[in-house]
Amino acid sequence: MLLQKFCTRALHTTRMVYASGTGAGLEKSALAALRKKTGYTFANCKKALELHNNNVNEAEKWLHAQAQSLGWTKATKMADRATAQGLVGVLVRGNLGAMVELNCETDFVARNDVFKRFVDHVARICLQYTEEIEFDGDLWKLGYESEALKNLPTDEGRNLGDHLALLIGAVGENATIKRAICFKAKHDINLCGYAHPAPANVGSTEDTTQVGKYGTILAFRSDIKYPDYEFQKSICQQIVGLKPKKIGEYGKDKPVENKDDETCLIHQEYLLDADRTVGEILKENQTTVVDYHRYECGEPTRGNLDEIIRSREQSSN
Repeated sequence: MLLQKFCTRALHTTRMVYASGTGAGLEKSALAALRKKTGYTFANCKKALELHNNNVNEAEKWLHAQAQSLGWTKATKMADRATAQGLVGVLVRGNLGAMVELNCETDFVARNDVFKRFVDHVARICLQYTEEIEFDGDLWKLGYESEALKNLPTDEGRNLGDHLALLIGAVGENATIKRAICFKAKHDINLCGYAHPAPANVGSTEDTTQVGKYGTILAFRSDIKYPDYEFQKSICQQIVGLKPKKIGEYGKDKPVENKDDETCLIHQEYLLDADRTVGEILKENQTTVVDYHRYECGEPTRGNLDEIIRSREQSSN
């Protein structure tokens, strides 16, 4: 009888431990999945799952709703906090190109995967609207300022401003969508994009949002049927590294005496071969640069410069 009671108790105990272990495993799995999917903190994900009986989909909806509310509250409170860090995102897909700049308070957040995914999201929304543009000519280009970007519709009746609030709620610091430039090419115009620093040993970047502190989109013509991507990238690197102010024209723009002060792209020393100019390399590769645009994360824009000037004038009075 005593042995029977002991065995019965042991059996019940074993079943309880086994059941408890299975439940803990499921909770841990759901928690890991929710954190990976949303990027929210351990504590918030745990709370969301507890409130929704470990239903990941319902927990995700609750987290987004909370983040939306919290994000708008935080965005209002943090609006005056400087966002000097951030990333430039460059996305090129066929004849479409978009380059965006997003800012945040710290480099730690800029390196966060949640922030990088949002850069990609903004770039793809810009590309989506660029694809719908109809125009005459060979090349269309349009810049967006912050307010226009935040008002771009996305899904479920939201706009990019709503998604920005979600981001602020997730990362816990101020963030801004600063600007964007979009390209659409026709006929024989090709596009190439580059962000620096770029990861090593990466092949084609077609339909991939590259992120870095610097970026450029290049529009060019080539007499070669299949232009070499590495050559295109080298011209983008030239623009990022040496910051030319214009393409330049032979017969109109003369080279300056000090090569380090050269601001015409065609007269600059080629980064990969200082004995030759960019213009010489372009001719050799049967390529003509039509247009380009360069971003540097944190650089003043026209609106920023006006604010700086006003601030200095007020300080001097």
